[in-house]
Amino acid sequence: MKHNIRYAAGSDVGRRREQNEDAGYASPRLLVVADGMGGHAAGELASSSAIAVMREMDGTLPETGCDLESALEGAVHEAARRLVELADLDPARRGMGTTVTAMLFDGYRFALAHLGDSRGYLLRDGALYQMTKDHTLVQSMVDEGRITEDQAAVHPRRSMVLRVLGSEGRAEPDMALREAEPDDRYLLCSDGLTAVLGPEVLHEVLTTVADPGAAVQRLIDLANQGGSPDNVTVIVADACPPGDGDSIVYRVGAGS
Repeated sequence: MKHNIRYAAGSDVGRRREQNEDAGYASPRLLVVADGMGGHAAGELASSSAIAVMREMDGTLPETGCDLESALEGAVHEAARRLVELADLDPARRGMGTTVTAMLFDGYRFALAHLGDSRGYLLRDGALYQMTKDHTLVQSMVDEGRITEDQAAVHPRRSMVLRVLGSEGRAEPDMALREAEPDDRYLLCSDGLTAVLGPEVLHEVLTTVADPGAAVQRLIDLANQGGSPDNVTVIVADACPPGDGDSIVYRVGAGS
């Protein structure tokens, strides 16, 4: 069965930052969250540049017959090349980077690309699944059995990211291809959300707030009320029957 998506996106600078280094993009077939890093406004440039490349890809893809994984992975590699070029123009930009978590749909399936510690979640049949794995120091320590998930949540180096899209060269994203199912709900978010809201709260909001736009705003509000230390960017999308999907394009956060 073919699906469209109904979706909304939002980004907030938060209560502890002066600038928004997050960026987000949502269209009828592409959802992307990017969380930039680097001094002298380089984080904003990194995330907005990655989004710009993704948007360009979205505008040139054929309506049918697209290899979702190849198209999305190619856009990630092009974004990496773009960041290297920008860093070469200004030494102050060297070391800048951005997370990227993106989903590309064709109505039946979606490709998922992921670098960094932004996250993608799937709500299906009432259960919430984390589709991505954080590329962080603490996640590697959890994987090795050195610390527990609870210890990772409060570890002093929990924000150290090991793999991002950066000006140092090409990084390979985690890639996956999944089937879309009726009534799926998808959440893409920066770590400004998940730093303070656990899976139980995410599940509660996603299962009780039906409208994607209202769900986005509720999650951002809860993150800020919870003392999020970072910018907060959220995209919520629902798989729906053909004819019920949205056609608006959202560009939020840095560069919007």
